[in-house]
Amino acid sequence: MFTLYTIRVVYGVNKMETAEGLRTRLIDAATALLDEQGEAGVTLRALAKATGVSAMAPYRHFADKAALLGAVAEAGFAELASVLAEADRAEPAKAALVAQGIAYFRFAQAHSAMFRLMFGGNPGCAVAPKDYGEAFAILSRRVASLASGDPGPATLAAWGVVHGLSTLALDGKVPAEDDVVRAAMALVADGVTGAQPRSG
Repeated sequence: MFTLYTIRVVYGVNKMETAEGLRTRLIDAATALLDEQGEAGVTLRALAKATGVSAMAPYRHFADKAALLGAVAEAGFAELASVLAEADRAEPAKAALVAQGIAYFRFAQAHSAMFRLMFGGNPGCAVAPKDYGEAFAILSRRVASLASGDPGPATLAAWGVVHGLSTLALDGKVPAEDDVVRAAMALVADGVTGAQPRSG
């Protein structure tokens, strides 16, 4: 007999857990798998085992691995936006821009597999612009508060510097130290405001 209990067992749905709650838990578990094992370790089967649900339960939320990784990347961009927003509270405005750069750099070093996934990992898990737009918008608004003209080019320059340094540090090409990005972002901030670079 196909009872409600059977449905719960087959689909791995706890009667006290909503569909959205389960989806969030699956994404959190997939993120942990990504951190521990890289993209190769993130499979729907491994996810079901890690969360204690049936093998079919993850498929109710993600059509395939690419869809799952896309959701993980979206969550990564949301977390990045959160840490940038927190860093942006620094004063004055130039310090906030430098703080954003350091926060971005630290995020990349702490979540290397996530960072690589977010910016060009699995080609099948494309992330829509709306998902990374808020993180970029936080940076853009801070640059706009400092720039006298069009903030677009300056925002791209700031992002290029911090993203490039973050990637180089992950590849072992530059030290994974805050001072590296702090000095570079201070120069960017000076350039945005038209100030002369500090000596010494």
